[in-house]
Amino acid sequence: MFAAAFALGGLLRLITMLGYGPAMWFNDSYEYVSVALHPRPHPIRPDGYGFWLLLLKPFHSLTLVTLTQHLMGLATAALIYALLRRKFGLPKWGATLAAAPVLFDAYQIQLEQLIMSDAMFTLLVVGVITLVLWHRRMSWRVGVVVGLLLALTWLTRSIGLPILALVVVYLLIKRTGWKPVVAVVTACAIPVVAYMSWFAASFGKFAMTNSDGLILYMRTAIFADCDKMDIDKYKEVELVLLCINDPVHQRKDYAQWYLWGQGSGDGQGTGEVLHRWGSGKKFTDITNEAASAFATRAIVSQPGDYLRVVARDFLRAFHWGRPRFPDAATYNMYEFKPYYELDSTGNPKRLPNWPSYQGRTDTDAYAYEAGPPETRIVSPWADIMSGYQKVFYLRGIMLGGIMLVGAYGVVVRWRSFGGPVLLPWLGAFGLVLAPAATAEFDYRYVLPAVPLACIAAAITVRGGVTWGRALPRSPSASVPTTPGKGSSLPTEPDTATKS
Repeated sequence: MFAAAFALGGLLRLITMLGYGPAMWFNDSYEYVSVALHPRPHPIRPDGYGFWLLLLKPFHSLTLVTLTQHLMGLATAALIYALLRRKFGLPKWGATLAAAPVLFDAYQIQLEQLIMSDAMFTLLVVGVITLVLWHRRMSWRVGVVVGLLLALTWLTRSIGLPILALVVVYLLIKRTGWKPVVAVVTACAIPVVAYMSWFAASFGKFAMTNSDGLILYMRTAIFADCDKMDIDKYKEVELVLLCINDPVHQRKDYAQWYLWGQGSGDGQGTGEVLHRWGSGKKFTDITNEAASAFATRAIVSQPGDYLRVVARDFLRAFHWGRPRFPDAATYNMYEFKPYYELDSTGNPKRLPNWPSYQGRTDTDAYAYEAGPPETRIVSPWADIMSGYQKVFYLRGIMLGGIMLVGAYGVVVRWRSFGGPVLLPWLGAFGLVLAPAATAEFDYRYVLPAVPLACIAAAITVRGGVTWGRALPRSPSASVPTTPGKGSSLPTEPDTATKS
């Protein structure tokens, strides 16, 4: 059953590659390509995915890049199936159903076709969760592998740091022992510290990026009221410069404008306000620290407003449909279109020619591909995936239901702190909450949470089905028959069985 689903998922990915080769592009894609062409620590995001593009650069093939990302998506589904079948005893149809969103969600497949880090990040996160749940008694050697995967996760996206904290806390709760915990932390720290040292050599600051404070500023800019923040305009000039003069009710309802918008130049806050600094560069340690201080002051001074915008963006993940957010341009980048977008002259749009590190975005893409890098829309394959996307995707309300099932699994296992459901469920919850709390809702940020939510729900359902009953004997396992010593209890770790 899973082999058939896996093959169908592979076929959908092949159709995508035929219809939208060599790759699809997002605004962030060009920076990843630039890092691959000119290796350096990037001020906005870690370089993990850029390193992956660097490894593949000698082939000069964006098709190869997207192929590896589709294989990552299929590997994620295979890990889910293997974990649920081998370690938690789910029936074949149940484990296949849990892997189905990764295999068949059209937006998941489209994300794999983009030059973006998300497919790689999702595989790394699911790989970490799988290893931790697979090894109930973790050795230090397994801890080293988990730590290295967590380091790659952190270097791919900054949200890897909370995942590291979550894994360490889980291991402590499960009393795994000090050796594997130390192994996880040490193995994770070595590559991360090396990267941060490289960053410090380039920017003079021991950190991963120069963007965390600015992104949090973006989050708070839509509600921050300087009249409520008790800013001393004589002693805290750097905070005054970040104040937005527009009344709160007249501001845009999407936060990214206040970081990425071009600004009006009138100094009145009708666009982004960072041009007031006059340096010409946003992502420096000075602006980042000032933005962090401003955002922290806004949150402390207006906690109710902050919680309101966080709750609003968190709940956006659970809509039935997909409202256009944060804007039409970003929304459209996640869509399979069966036609070319045309420019003002009636010709297909080319890649943007924005300035890059040592050139332009379009010439960087051409250099990486050693040929035309623009997406080629080919019928009938593009038509197939465009029509498929209109129907086959996991709706937000379905994800909400899946997470509620996992939450139930955590609650009923309160004596064991949620049992094995706790780790994947908290991971899924955190991946949905973190963007809402620190940046802004974006549809692509939701997709990495889906596999973890499905794992948590599947373990919950299996635990409920087998509560107090014996599981069938696995032909691959040796099951003692002596009462009190056998494995006739549910295979779910840490599950207490009723008398």
